[in-house]
Amino acid sequence: MKKIVLAYSGGLDTSCCLKWLQNKGFEVICFSANLGSEFSPADLKKRAHLSGAAKTYVKDLQKEFSDEYVALALKAGAIYEGKYVLSTALGRPLIAKHLVDIARKEKADFVAHGCTGKGNDQVRFEVTTAILAPKIKTIAPLREWELNSREEEIDYARKHKIPIKSTKEKLYSVDKNIWGVSVEGGALEDIGKEPPENSYYFVKPLKKALNQEVYLEIEFKRGLPIKLNGKSLDFLSLISKLNKAGSQCGVGRTDVIEDRVIGIKSREIYEAPAAWILHTAHKELEALTLDRETLFFKEAISFKYAQIIYQGLWFTELKNSLDAFINQTQKVVSGTIGIKLYKGNIVITKRISVNSLYKKELATYGRGDKFDRTLAEGFIKLWAIPFQVKN
Repeated sequence: MKKIVLAYSGGLDTSCCLKWLQNKGFEVICFSANLGSEFSPADLKKRAHLSGAAKTYVKDLQKEFSDEYVALALKAGAIYEGKYVLSTALGRPLIAKHLVDIARKEKADFVAHGCTGKGNDQVRFEVTTAILAPKIKTIAPLREWELNSREEEIDYARKHKIPIKSTKEKLYSVDKNIWGVSVEGGALEDIGKEPPENSYYFVKPLKKALNQEVYLEIEFKRGLPIKLNGKSLDFLSLISKLNKAGSQCGVGRTDVIEDRVIGIKSREIYEAPAAWILHTAHKELEALTLDRETLFFKEAISFKYAQIIYQGLWFTELKNSLDAFINQTQKVVSGTIGIKLYKGNIVITKRISVNSLYKKELATYGRGDKFDRTLAEGFIKLWAIPFQVKN
């Protein structure tokens, strides 16, 4: 039998993929990457076995994900179209890298994924595979099979006794990792209506959010958080604590109309409390420590970096080159940012850095002002010259 390694999440799509590939004559080896999954390793292995997998690999990649993927995106300030912190998108190149490694180990000529024909993840998985292992072929069952809806997939799963959690009453597609949760499909496809309450995953709706202000202090070193409320924490633990605090305060949920790689617009719900808290604090610290021209230029780099992640181009020379620029900018991004969380809001309360470019004696309008106001008139005249030449 031909061997194929399937990127297996334990959800509806990949569970059906497993059985479908078997019926096509493949020996299916499953690979599950734990990036903060809703399923335990034991549960994943059991589900895969019951669905007919010949072998199942489960790898805990949470630390690699946080330290080598999320950390880079945070330093870059990568937020796609201003609303999506790229939680799912960031995980795909890492999963694809390990998928390729296992295919080589198992001497498999094929890999497979459970992505739809209109989604972004198919691009991310297949481009990464093509870059890292051009000779390995990718099969995408959801682009080939006869099933045309999630309702039909549920019927297929029940017919073949495949263990699933999805129901026809709650037809959401959910992807979860430490950096956030993506929720799409079902009732969310009607953009004329607000999301139903059953679409909330772990962020509290505002009416149920904690009715008190929560104060936090985050200390950064070279662009990365190292302490929370004065306590040293590794990045993964810090993310976990911020997710818990933010979710209780209703922070970090976005309802987005986004432009997919293939050209269509889609509605997505994202929940990412820690990501939004850290991005907000990081951006505030950059505003304090980076000079104006570097800050302005980095805005453009952040936009492009988010595109690169979103479009599945992680393992490219352009991304590596931008990393070099970003790391240079982060050398001065050290200090402490105080924030206040309340009913979905993230409010800055404190800014401290030894690299601060804010000088009170220049900014103040009170006593102690050392700004030479007589210089302003000449500056304004020079500033205006390029715009006067036509007159």
